[in-house]
Amino acid sequence: MTDTTSTAAAEDTDVLTRLEQEGEIAADYLEGLLDIADLDGDIDMDVEGDRAAVSIIADGPTRDLQKLVGRDGEVLEALQELTRLAVHRETGERSRLMLDIAGHRARKREKLTALAKQAVQQVKDGGEPVKLKPMTPFERKVVHDAVAAAGLRSESEGEEPQRRVVVLP
Repeated sequence: MTDTTSTAAAEDTDVLTRLEQEGEIAADYLEGLLDIADLDGDIDMDVEGDRAAVSIIADGPTRDLQKLVGRDGEVLEALQELTRLAVHRETGERSRLMLDIAGHRARKREKLTALAKQAVQQVKDGGEPVKLKPMTPFERKVVHDAVAAAGLRSESEGEEPQRRVVVLP
């Protein structure tokens, strides 16, 4: 093994260790939050790509956890930011951690991927750019990834909260 290969392997291990640490800090924070709110849920940690992923999974009916999702995921987004701040406080590093509650983001990802495929087909059929409705950063990322996987380009335009994805021919 060359020095370059061993250095790259060591850096990958360091990144994985850092992301696992972020997940553990986030899990501790969220467990405390669930205790305060008197809600039941299991915490699942993972590393997806280049970020830590933490999920709160319902022990039974998901109705109680839906309170933590809120309308259109607004509460979930706020909890994600608070969790990122808790990680930042502990590590001193900015976190890109993703939080999912009761499978909300997973379901959203499926719907957005289908929307992106429809937009890609529209662009291929008509040859004109297609503008989608305004989305959150998470939603835009999912759409950009799906468009790229289909072999087309996309870009974001506008200012928050009206920022949207445009699928290009």
